[in-house]
Amino acid sequence: MICKRGYKGYIYLEDGTLIEGCGFGAKGIRAGEVVFTTSMNGYPESLTDPSYRGQILIITHPLVGNYGIPKPIVENGILRNFESERIQVEGLVVAEETDPYKWNSQMSLHDWLKSEGVPGVSDVDTRMLVKKVRNKGVMMGVISSGIELDEPKKYLEKKYDEIDFTQFTSPKSPIIHQGSGKGIIVVVDCGIKHGILYQLNSRGYTVVRVPCNFTANQIMDYSPQGVVFGNGPGNPKLLQGLIKTYKDIVEYKIPIMGICLGHQITSLALGGNVRKMKYGHRAINKPIIDVTDNKCYITTHNHGYGVFKEDVPKDMKVWFYNPDDGVVEGMIHNKLPIITTQFHPEARPGPWDVTWVFDKFKKVIESGRP
Repeated sequence: MICKRGYKGYIYLEDGTLIEGCGFGAKGIRAGEVVFTTSMNGYPESLTDPSYRGQILIITHPLVGNYGIPKPIVENGILRNFESERIQVEGLVVAEETDPYKWNSQMSLHDWLKSEGVPGVSDVDTRMLVKKVRNKGVMMGVISSGIELDEPKKYLEKKYDEIDFTQFTSPKSPIIHQGSGKGIIVVVDCGIKHGILYQLNSRGYTVVRVPCNFTANQIMDYSPQGVVFGNGPGNPKLLQGLIKTYKDIVEYKIPIMGICLGHQITSLALGGNVRKMKYGHRAINKPIIDVTDNKCYITTHNHGYGVFKEDVPKDMKVWFYNPDDGVVEGMIHNKLPIITTQFHPEARPGPWDVTWVFDKFKKVIESGRP
């Protein structure tokens, strides 16, 4: 095999599968949970999504890199074309890595991964890999780029579900994005996507991002009009401190919005359950049904854990569900001003069908009712 970048790459799965391909990006070896996304575009946003921390991402679209990597655009401290300041995935697997041809491309996908120390592997059968993950479920794996992979099992000592990745994705101190006078929303930042920050800030709110381990008292010191528990990586059941903080915030009867990980924390904090899914939802074309009017929306997803109908807390009701597998994709509290979505209403990347959810939260803040 003649490799475009001049060096080989390998993918090893914990079931013993070893695949040889071509390396690109940085030379190195990383371990992580192997997952896939069916998104056809939006790789700059996907690769910088902190929810992918600890995971090796397979992109099913056959050509990745066509439009390169743009120069970051920052408005009020919020990135408009990336979801965080760095690549978050442990490694990237594609069928074919391409050179860019677009007017605003600043660098190639290869150069970007190389500059950030992230290994990639191309020229492998991604269809076979995805079928294996779909049939057997997500599993741990090892990616090697430019380095021979000897004794790969030694890199798989820790399981994804056993690591609290929020320690790597949460800020160490508060970050403030000034608004235009609508008040303050505190975002409990366990690895928030900048698309969510933009949607909140663009509605006039000053957004205060606080570390994932902040207490309710520390959050309420900002006298917020609402609190958002946002997305983030890993197993929600490991985040017992965050669950306690949520319970304490509920006592203030303040408007709360949970997104992705925040949706799962809502369920756990209010007496419900969250379960590991076989291979999760990772795509920008997932259907959801709004039970209030039976409308279907196409939405962006990135989650490996889910709340099913029997897991919903007794004081919450289903707002959205996925018609493919029945996973609950949103909840509304029966009495308190609490709403959640498992999907990503900011949709970066993805369709903007459900950005109105942020307007819904604004009305919850203004009315004090769900």
